[in-house]
Amino acid sequence: MNIRLYNARILTMERNRAVFHGEIWIKNDKICYIVDNDNKEDENDKVVVKPNWELEIDCKNNLLMPGFKNAHTHSAMTFLRSFADDLPLQRWLNEMVFPMEEKLTEEDIYELTKLAILEYLSSGITSIFDMYLKPDVTARACMDMGMRCVLTSGLNDFTSSPEEMEEQYIKWNSKNPLISYQMGFHAEYTCSKDLLYKVSRLAHRYKAPVYTHLAETVKEVEECKKKYGMTPAVFLDTMGVFDFGGGCFHCVHMTAEDIEVFRRRRLYAITNPASNLKLASGIAPIAEMDKKKIAVAIGTDGPASNNSLDMFKEMYLVSVLSKVREGDASSLDAVRALRMATVHGAKAMHLNSADVLARGKYADLIMIDMNRPNMHPLNNIPKNLVYSGNNSNVLMTIVNGRVLYRNGEYFVGESAESIYHRCDAIAKRILQS
Repeated sequence: MNIRLYNARILTMERNRAVFHGEIWIKNDKICYIVDNDNKEDENDKVVVKPNWELEIDCKNNLLMPGFKNAHTHSAMTFLRSFADDLPLQRWLNEMVFPMEEKLTEEDIYELTKLAILEYLSSGITSIFDMYLKPDVTARACMDMGMRCVLTSGLNDFTSSPEEMEEQYIKWNSKNPLISYQMGFHAEYTCSKDLLYKVSRLAHRYKAPVYTHLAETVKEVEECKKKYGMTPAVFLDTMGVFDFGGGCFHCVHMTAEDIEVFRRRRLYAITNPASNLKLASGIAPIAEMDKKKIAVAIGTDGPASNNSLDMFKEMYLVSVLSKVREGDASSLDAVRALRMATVHGAKAMHLNSADVLARGKYADLIMIDMNRPNMHPLNNIPKNLVYSGNNSNVLMTIVNGRVLYRNGEYFVGESAESIYHRCDAIAKRILQS
């Protein structure tokens, strides 16, 4: 679709570029033109060919910016929202989550993922990094609704296999432009040493990055040290798992040696502050990692452990928790948190064409309502987004050049109400059986 977005404030998230007034043109799935009205000598102003518009939107001085990148989630866990609550992580997993997940069918996962996508869209999230039981099913739900998704394997001793992960890696990195795949496994504590060696060999075969949960709890770290005499990060590094980069989810209980592994291997630390608070896992050393030039991205984690899929909340928590942890109100600037939720998330997910708003980049963008009291006065728009914004400020979400959410209405091929109805029935069947 050819779309013109005009009369807008624009925050491209390019380095050292302030908010400006201008317009953006979208041709099919890409941004083909972006201009500052006060600087129309922009180089792309001279060569662009004006498309025939299928949709023109007056943005009314609202803000266009890159969509948020949810760099860690388990979408289909929507059925456990507000069910498996108020328990420590290991009891939460073993007593509440794993037994219920055994009852899921593929069709359940499909419908439950669609419910999560509705929430992503209304929260301004344009791409997700999803780890769950049936990647093919997650991919089908995302394709059917137009959502950009990076899949990663939740391989462990009980589900999936290295052979299946290799098959998925080949399949989803060549099949559909909305879907890609990164190698991964659930966690050190759910994988045998032999299985982890197989993951390492696959990573070397394809020169591929690897992703996993890591250092989420004290118990996890201490048990790894008892087994192998090393923390999880150091242990996995000695096995060559991270020789081609990748990233880790949570990264709460990090030693200086762990942080050095991340720096040397250029790993992404993907923080999940709301989930870590709810499960009493702790507060990650984000400011320390940021100072060591370790790229930090942000994820919501799943809707069973958060329980919302709201990146505004996560950005706020990343910044303010860092201040409390360090005892320093200047330890993590709000603009850094905003960058983590957009640019760093895209880089962590290897979505290098969806990081900023610029000509030739994917048309994955959102419009923020600036005509609400929480956005005024306009002293500093990026900081307003982090410290006072919420998902009610999201007016529109465009993914891959398609308007999927606008003014409270979804354009995903079916009504939100029909998805709610089916998912409520799934949750009732599973949780009350």
